[in-house]
Amino acid sequence: MGDETRIRGSGAKTIEGNSEILYIYDARMCNPNGDPDDENKPRMDYNRSVNLVSDVRLKRYIRDYLMDYKGGTIFVSKSEGAVVNAKTSLATILGIENKAKITISGEEVKTFLDRAADVRMFGAIIPDVTFKEGKGNVTFTGPIQFNWGHSLNKVTGPMESSGITSHFQTGKITEEGESTKGSGAMGKDYRVDYSLIAFHGIISAKRAEHTSLTDEDIDLFDDAMLHAIPLEATTRSKTGQYPLLYIRVEYNTPEFFFGDLRRYAKITDKEGREMPFEETAKLRSPDDYNLDLTKLCEKLGDCKDKILKVHFWKHKDLGVKSFDIENGAIKNTEISIVSLPKQEKESQNLMER
Repeated sequence: MGDETRIRGSGAKTIEGNSEILYIYDARMCNPNGDPDDENKPRMDYNRSVNLVSDVRLKRYIRDYLMDYKGGTIFVSKSEGAVVNAKTSLATILGIENKAKITISGEEVKTFLDRAADVRMFGAIIPDVTFKEGKGNVTFTGPIQFNWGHSLNKVTGPMESSGITSHFQTGKITEEGESTKGSGAMGKDYRVDYSLIAFHGIISAKRAEHTSLTDEDIDLFDDAMLHAIPLEATTRSKTGQYPLLYIRVEYNTPEFFFGDLRRYAKITDKEGREMPFEETAKLRSPDDYNLDLTKLCEKLGDCKDKILKVHFWKHKDLGVKSFDIENGAIKNTEISIVSLPKQEKESQNLMER
């Protein structure tokens, strides 16, 4: 079996084609992702004047949403703000003794994957746990992966912050790189004035074979992408973030990826003129700009023979140019469009199979 299991879950059919994702949300007067190595200031690439957000931060929102609003079992879960130990979490999910060393059977692997939606999506590494049928620690490489998000607009850095006295997070660091332990302290409250953050993600059908990721799981993931941030980014420093655009391009093959879709999203003013990067520093809300997706539509049209359908959602406040839908397809491409969110399936628990 090697270092990564190839055992599928309870007979469920895994996804057959890859997908790629363009996800854009904005952050207003908040701290999208604090850097613990820099006074918990918003993460920045100062050389390029862009705001950064780690993939781990985004995945944390999704995991919390699945646990808090879908009632699911989550492997990388939290207790009192800190992430639960991996081996402890696995033992709890399987209902087995949490010994110093744990060995699990193929049937236990199937049960674990059936129960842990976040592992089916994002994978997991579990130290001190091995397979009975193989060697090495238990490792699942997740089929859904993001690279780091970055702002499409210019963000020069955090706003000026004066000292305040409050209940600050001063202790150990969470998986997404922010403090978890609180105490009364003097500190600074760093925020960005406005950041239009874009993520590119992939879903690998080949990787899905190893974690039993199904189409029903992808429906759940789509739902989380639309709702996780508004419902989970609710702490004092995180409030002010809202999704604006979600596009998932579903391919008809497991052997094709197009590449980073963010390259083809351009910021324009309300008259349709592409804004120079320097000018985007003045943006403060979607009322100040539109997104031009002309190039994206052209590129998708060039590879339409590999596309099964495109799943699409946008916020009503966001102006989008050239992503026109006509008779259920992207205009002039014949690529089918599925509008999100889908209707919830009655009496179906997608979290645990």
